[in-house]
Amino acid sequence: MVKNHLDLAIDAVELVKPSIEKLFERTNRKELHIVVMDPRVKPWESTFEEAILYQTSLGSPEQWTIPFDQFARKKAQQAWRNGRPNLTNQTLHTSSLQEEDLLFYGSFVYGDIVVACSGVEQWYDMLISGWIAVAFEQLCMSEYQNNKTNNPTQTYRK
Repeated sequence: MVKNHLDLAIDAVELVKPSIEKLFERTNRKELHIVVMDPRVKPWESTFEEAILYQTSLGSPEQWTIPFDQFARKKAQQAWRNGRPNLTNQTLHTSSLQEEDLLFYGSFVYGDIVVACSGVEQWYDMLISGWIAVAFEQLCMSEYQNNKTNNPTQTYRK
C-alpha cells in the first residue's frame, strides 16, 4: 500500500524532529509552528487554506505570546503564491510584497514543495523548512520507486 501525501508529510516532520530538537539547543526559544503545502495544488487551483497539507506545532503553543502559527502560514502563503522562498521576495524582489505580507522569512521551496516555519530565528526557520521539504520529497521518491518495483506494469498513479 502506497502511503498518501499527508502520511509522508507527517513522516518527514517526524524524521527531522531529532535535528530540530538538537537545533533548539542554540535557538532563541523552543517553539515552532510548521506548515507543509500540498505540492499537487497550485495557487490558481485552490484557496491557500485548502492547499495546506499538514501543519503542526512544537513546544507549548498555549503559552505563545507571538502567533507563530499565523506567522508560519503567512510565510507559507508568500512562498506558495510566488513559487520561491519568501527570503527572495524580501531581499531581491520587494516589488512583489503585498499588503499584510509578513516581513520575516523562514520558508523553503524545493520543486513544488513549500514548507514554512516560525518560532525561532528566521534563518533557523528556513533551515528547518528545508530539512522537511527535502525529507518529504525523498520519502515520496522512495514510495514511488518501491511502487514501481512492486508493480512494474502499473500504467497510472492510483
